[in-house]
Amino acid sequence: MSLGRGCRGASVRTIVNTTPTQQVDDPAPARGRALVLGGGGSTGNAWLIGVIGGLLDAGVDVTGADLVIGTSAGATTAAQICSANPAELLAATLAAAPPPPKGPVRPDSGGRASNAPVVNHLERTNAIIAAASDAADMRWRMGAAALELAAADGSAQARWRAVVAARLPSQHWPQRELLVTAVDAASGEGVVFDRHSGVDLADAVTASCSSGAAYAIGDNRYIDGGFRRNENADLAGGYARVIVLSPFGGRTRHPLNWGMQLATQVDELRAAGSRVETVFPDLSFEQVFGANAMDVSLRAPAARAGHDQGSALADQLRGFWGPDAPS
Repeated sequence: MSLGRGCRGASVRTIVNTTPTQQVDDPAPARGRALVLGGGGSTGNAWLIGVIGGLLDAGVDVTGADLVIGTSAGATTAAQICSANPAELLAATLAAAPPPPKGPVRPDSGGRASNAPVVNHLERTNAIIAAASDAADMRWRMGAAALELAAADGSAQARWRAVVAARLPSQHWPQRELLVTAVDAASGEGVVFDRHSGVDLADAVTASCSSGAAYAIGDNRYIDGGFRRNENADLAGGYARVIVLSPFGGRTRHPLNWGMQLATQVDELRAAGSRVETVFPDLSFEQVFGANAMDVSLRAPAARAGHDQGSALADQLRGFWGPDAPS
């Protein structure tokens, strides 16, 4: 990553969007552990909290990672677990009553609001992906569309920031290595925020979650970090052990030859000498993601499913993640 142009008065690193890392003859990653949290909407955030809480209950504390990387909903989770106890976050998620539906209620929805806005968003972005010639062109098109949406509703930014900020236990960057990803809406370049960026934590997380209208920080506008890569696990390069939690199960909506998928990111990490474990939602619970990702009534079930998975995976991950595990 190189130092790039960010918002006025801030130091924001630009992530170069390149082809996969080449195989090296003598990989020698630095000692350390990295936790990567991918995007996945409101249900994805709940599932991530559940998995982390389940692991912790079973004696595996992944919040002690030397590096935490968060993208979109994963950026929210990353900021949450860096400043609050996962058990408390899980309890709050399970106890929270969903707000009354704001959208039209389908006759067969059991009282839940229609997921039409998410479906419309998926259709709109799928059309942009289909029209793009490659990943760089896709990011530019996504940014241009997001800038148009921002111009159409100037008050949306303040509302969205308030929503995201309310989810964070602390408004301050933790004194540890936390990376929050986004994409520059004008250039299409990937961007990473950290505590040295001169950007408020709430602004960084809001930018990473901005899958609709572009979000302004200073003179720049940003969109969802998942438009670079859904998990951005390649940013953990150089770490000996990496755990990736992917609410979308490593899937991608992009052509495979673009190299956006998690499998390619994992190959890059392993080629450079990292040991990598990935965790995906159980297939039986996939219906809470995708078009249902913003259905807040599914947050508690997603968190419970994540907790069950975390508890079940603890023995498998204990030797991999524990302080005495080989690097």
